[in-house]
Amino acid sequence: MYDIAVIGGGPAGLSAAVQARVRNKSVVVISGNSRDNPLYKTARIENYLGVPQISGPELLERFRTHAQQLGAAQKEGRVLNIMPMGGTFYLSIGSEMEQVKAIVLATGVIWANKYPGEEAHLGRGVSYCATCDGMLYRGKSVVVVGKAADSPQEANYLRELGCLVTYVSDKTPDGLRPDIPFVKAARVEITGGGSGVEALRAGSVTLPCEGVFILRPSVAPADLLPGLALEDGYIRVDRNMATSIPGVFAAGDCTGLPLQVSKAVGEGLVAGLRAAEYTDHI
Repeated sequence: MYDIAVIGGGPAGLSAAVQARVRNKSVVVISGNSRDNPLYKTARIENYLGVPQISGPELLERFRTHAQQLGAAQKEGRVLNIMPMGGTFYLSIGSEMEQVKAIVLATGVIWANKYPGEEAHLGRGVSYCATCDGMLYRGKSVVVVGKAADSPQEANYLRELGCLVTYVSDKTPDGLRPDIPFVKAARVEITGGGSGVEALRAGSVTLPCEGVFILRPSVAPADLLPGLALEDGYIRVDRNMATSIPGVFAAGDCTGLPLQVSKAVGEGLVAGLRAAEYTDHI
């Protein structure tokens, strides 16, 4: 069991991890592919104090190296669910589980709204995890809606399992197997009946299927942790970066404007320190 789980591997999350490690707490940083991080996509940063004219990928790598050198564990994956239990938290990460004493949410801003039919069919044909649920659809038609950098690899995995896969995205995929059909579409709707998913509409194309895998870079915090209070769409925090749920802290873009690296690093510092203090008193 780790003392603290940091969900998100951007500036806020890595800053929180560094501060928690300075307080001698065991920390795991859970994040998706670094190519999905907004900082990775930033060509040049001009306003980070003391480090003028640095590229986003270089700054992100410096942050990650600092956290690793201090002993923060790093795990690539998507947190699908957080379950408070007996004064600790259980995190579902793909098909794995981690138990922790405190959490820092540093997920960034998740802009995507749910697709029509997504929530109604969640658990009835809609899944967010190919590794978890892929075997359930062996020999069946499924659609992968790719929104994350590793989505083509997940679609390839489902095909290797024996699923009949169609890949849908608004961007041409990199690394998708040539035997997987690709439909380019930005608008998606999931339809079905009492037995579950029956089809996915991708633009003007209707794809009959029994399963839909929606692969975003991360799951929205309010979906991860029911009962988490929001304000104007962002996680509500106090000056200690504490959320409405004891033991859960938040930092960075997920707490609101301005969406800046300096603000994220500062909030991550506070969240990491306060999470460390919280674990001292449970």
